[in-house]
Amino acid sequence: MFCLSPRSVSLRQQWLRCLFSVLALGFAATGLHAQSYSTAMLADGFDYPVGKPGGAGYYVYRGFSPNGHLGEDWNGNGGGNTDEGDPVYSTAHGVVLFSEDYRKGWGNVVIIRHAYREKTGQIAFVDSLYGHLKVRSVKVGQQVARGQVVGTIGCGPYRMYAAHLHYEIRKDLRVGMRRDLYPKTYSTYHSPRYFMDSHRSLRMESRRVRVPINTFLKSNPNRVTTSTIDVPELTTRTTVRPKVPENVQGVIQEETNIESATPKKAKSLFEKLFKP
Repeated sequence: MFCLSPRSVSLRQQWLRCLFSVLALGFAATGLHAQSYSTAMLADGFDYPVGKPGGAGYYVYRGFSPNGHLGEDWNGNGGGNTDEGDPVYSTAHGVVLFSEDYRKGWGNVVIIRHAYREKTGQIAFVDSLYGHLKVRSVKVGQQVARGQVVGTIGCGPYRMYAAHLHYEIRKDLRVGMRRDLYPKTYSTYHSPRYFMDSHRSLRMESRRVRVPINTFLKSNPNRVTTSTIDVPELTTRTTVRPKVPENVQGVIQEETNIESATPKKAKSLFEKLFKP
């Protein structure tokens, strides 16, 4: 029977440590997390994110369009900011992958990953995004149920929008907050209402399944991390010229006079003989 000597075991351990170090450096260089998993309840259906379950009291002001608006803007029927502070609900069972004030253009954002069973029997995954929230009510890693409050409707960072919910459903699990890196088409996104309507009621299985996490890039290059810079007001001042003595001023005027500074042209022989 073949046995490894203590020295061979030690060398093998050193080799494995080196391998893991190289893999860790590779992940750090590419900006990716090591692949890992969590669990979530298998979705038994998908509801609308406001006015649960069917969006009562709300309407879509701006819909989904490929290579354009990649989600839906949900507004209250009252218009304006009347829906500010209204509850936003998780569209289905899932696990929270992102909950952060992303600031520039987004404000408070929550992303939840959902596992569901397709008609083929295969388990598939989608991410739902809830943007411009006034407050966030969930944290990363938290298990959420269908219809659970995840935040409230807001006006975005620095109140740059009228109150509304920006809502997306992604089929590509890598997007996160880096929409610029992936196709802005149906290969990456679902039309939210179409997806919810076609998956409104699913078979209730009441069991947890394994869900991939850490699929987003680490870096968020669009995040604003510096505070606002106060720029002082610029004031114009009258230029004060030095006083020049009169004798020096006279010399300056004489030297800058074109006629006096230009020498007279000498007369040619023809001019001397025939012109007075």
